[in-house]
Amino acid sequence: MSQLASPSQLRMSLLRWALFVVPTIMLLGFLSGTVSGSGERNSWFAELVKPEAQPPGWAFGVVWPILYLLMGISFSMILNARGARLRGVAIALFLVQLTLNLYWSPLFFGQHQVTAAFYLLLAIWATAFATTIVFGRIRPVAAWLLVPYLAWLSFAAILNYQIDQLNPDAERLYVPAATSEIGA
Repeated sequence: MSQLASPSQLRMSLLRWALFVVPTIMLLGFLSGTVSGSGERNSWFAELVKPEAQPPGWAFGVVWPILYLLMGISFSMILNARGARLRGVAIALFLVQLTLNLYWSPLFFGQHQVTAAFYLLLAIWATAFATTIVFGRIRPVAAWLLVPYLAWLSFAAILNYQIDQLNPDAERLYVPAATSEIGA
């Protein structure tokens, strides 16, 4: 027999990778957003002037899980490509861009660093683009699965930039916590 693994064994290996990687990436994304208090319920964010292109809050709750799912499947395909040239580089690039991605919500929503978050988004986009290129040399389908992520990152960078322009003092904006007063 000239093959080390049959096609069905290779599919099962990919499935095992995906069953671990996809939930892990989705959980990390969820935790990043939750811990930083991201979204419309964040009182600091609610006070900011938003650009006209700002989607409703629920859209982010729909888009990000889909993007993390696609990222997880894509990464699983690369992890499963044992022996592929550039596999190590591809894995390293993916992990760098994912780490940067997971830091964006705490930086923007938690630390209120709008300008720094914009520059971080540019770094995320650059590393995600490099990841996509290298993935394409290993598994073209894995690269195509990252294209919606790149598109969303581009849109997010535009939104972040516009928020920064509309709110030049966003870093210093103080929003007191809600209080409850009992009237007499």
